[in-house]
Order: sequence, then C-alpha cells, then structure tokens
Amino acid sequence: MRVISQRRFGGPEVLEVMEAARPVPGAGEVLVRVHAAGVNPADRLARCGEAPVFGDPPFTLGLDVSGVVAETGADVTLYRPGDEVFAMVPGGGYAEYVTVRADALAPKPASVDHVHAAAAPRACLTAWQALVGLGRVGPGHRVLIHAAAGGVGHIAVQLAKVQGAYVIATARTELHGFLRDLGVDEPLDHTRTDFALTVRHVDIALDLVGGDYGPRSLATLRPGGLLVPAVLTGLGVTPEEAAARAARLRPVVVRPSGTTLGKAAALMAAGRLRPHVSAVLPLEEAGKAHEIAAAGPTQGRIVLTVQPVWT
Repeated sequence: MRVISQRRFGGPEVLEVMEAARPVPGAGEVLVRVHAAGVNPADRLARCGEAPVFGDPPFTLGLDVSGVVAETGADVTLYRPGDEVFAMVPGGGYAEYVTVRADALAPKPASVDHVHAAAAPRACLTAWQALVGLGRVGPGHRVLIHAAAGGVGHIAVQLAKVQGAYVIATARTELHGFLRDLGVDEPLDHTRTDFALTVRHVDIALDLVGGDYGPRSLATLRPGGLLVPAVLTGLGVTPEEAAARAARLRPVVVRPSGTTLGKAAALMAAGRLRPHVSAVLPLEEAGKAHEIAAAGPTQGRIVLTVQPVWT
C-alpha cells in the first residue's frame, strides 16, 4: 500500500509517498480501507518535531480517517467487511489502509460523505471531552471558545449550542459570518479587542491556542469558572495560578472513544453538527495541504482523499 511517511523532521517537503506492507488486524482490531484522512495541527507539529506525538522518524502521520472495513481481527463482532466507519487513530492515517481498535470506531452517518466524516473525529472528541466531559456545559452557561473557526473550534461552537450555552468566540472579523452561521452569539476579533479586558462572567473557557491565551482567559472567568486548555504545547498557566484567580484548570488530553464518536455521529446525522472542510487534496499532496494550513488560519479542516492503486 501507499503511505505518506517521513524520514526526518522538517517542513512539508519531508513528506514522501512510500510503499509499506498492508497491516494485519490483531485481536480486537479492524483493518480500514481509508477513503479520506483529516489534516490536524498535531500532524504539523509532529512533522517538524515541535510535539512528540509519534516519536522520532520514520513515521506516518494521520489521526483522523473515514473509510470502509476491509477485514476484522479476532473477537470483533460489531463490524464486518463493507461497513462504513470513521475514527480517531493513533497515527498512520495518511495511508491506503490502517488498523484501528474496534472500540475506537463509530459507524459513519449515511448522510455524511467520507471527506466530511474524516474532518470530524479528533475535533468531535476534543470538543466533547472538554465541554461535556470536563465542563458539563448546559443551558445558560457562558462559554468562551478561542480559535473558534478552526478544526476543533467550529465543532466546539456547535456542540456548546446543542448543549444550550451562550457562546463567545474569538476569530478574525472576516470569519464572523461563518461563526454566526454556526450559532455563535458574540464573535470577537482578538486582533482588535482584548478579550481579557472585555469578556466577563464566563463559566467555561476552551483554549485552543496556548501561549498567553490561558492566563489571559482566567480574567474572563466567573469565580469557580473552568479553564480547559486543549493544546499540545504552551499551556501557559498552572493550577496554582488558576486557583489564585478563584478559577479551576482542567487540561484535556483527547482519547479515542467509539462511544463518544457515535454520539457525535448521531448529531451529525441530524444536521446539528456540521464538519466544515476548507480544502480537499489527494493523498499524494499531503505536503501541499500542510503548506496551506501553515499559510494562515483555516475554517474547519483540510482533508486528503485516498484512491487505492492496489487491492
């Protein structure tokens, strides 16, 4: 099979089309023929060595996939060949085939194509585990979401609205129309307005940026409010600093969950969660996809499509 791998850390140019042996599913695993793979910020950080997501090269990037079950391992009873599925995987998604633990899979909604399904897994799981799992977001809560037009952010906005929250979102002015279409109540341009000086009485702040966004977000929280960073680097704030501002700090480390992804899939099927895809490129142009992502903030996800040449 073809994969996109790299032999060293570096820019998008290190991504190469290579041949690899098709994996064999073990007990409790499923072999998925990948139709589409999402491009995540974590992929780019791993590619250049800024975040140890996959360890040292060589490795194959890719955390989000949508495709069709090709083979099942022992003890797998929920899926069989031909089933359309999507999942967050621990790497290896930029490939024609990938093995996935059966409990990380969820059936792909029939009304959602593979491209849009591939844009969803990590974003849905991050948003769900942050807002529902840690934040217990519900009706009347005021939620602040940073980088709200991005891959995780635009899903988090929709999930917060499904939960009945009032959503304040940071993004550039040109993205405010997109955010309002998703249900944002109060969009803010972080390049023109300092949210740390103007936003108050927030119940949950979701930090998808890192750096100084964490400590600055503490100023927006009500007493007892919760800051949930969902970043790989640059947390920027400690539990002690949060406690000194009468706030709580609960970082989220996203984990695969077919059960949670299944709940998100039901919302997607009902049209209440709509993954947005900003660009679609073939697998062979993974490097170009990374270049586009690095050029500036994108709306939603960039997705790679996979057309097998071997069967």
